[in-house]
Amino acid sequence: CTMEKILYIVRGIPGSGKSTFAEQIVGADFLVFEADKYFINQDNGKYEFDISKIKDAHKWCQNLVENCMKDSMVNDQYYREIAVSNTFTQEWEMEAYYKLAQEHGYRVHSIIVENRHEGKNIHDVPEEKIKQMKDRFEVKL
Repeated sequence: CTMEKILYIVRGIPGSGKSTFAEQIVGADFLVFEADKYFINQDNGKYEFDISKIKDAHKWCQNLVENCMKDSMVNDQYYREIAVSNTFTQEWEMEAYYKLAQEHGYRVHSIIVENRHEGKNIHDVPEEKIKQMKDRFEVKL
């Protein structure tokens, strides 16, 4: 019997708790995909953001998700629930994931994590940048 496969798209501004929430709903860090993970130095484990590589980071994230979804097509016990946790302030930023989900039989749940606990962003995103993200955040109800 085939089980339902779910892709959670977890959205929110830096510091809102996206990563923590995403890990809680899918149960393991390796099931959470984030462009931010691209910037973790494999030698020392430190986060080293480089704005010039942001497109590469998002493509890398999409490729990982696509590979997991392909694996689930081979064996439906694999990757039944996965999460993508990025800011996703605008609708178009999620399009690739909706397309992948449709191609591979995943139901999508889009979840916005609000920063009501006054969480601090761990990647030192400047306050002005966070304000810009808040101002352009699109919600489709």
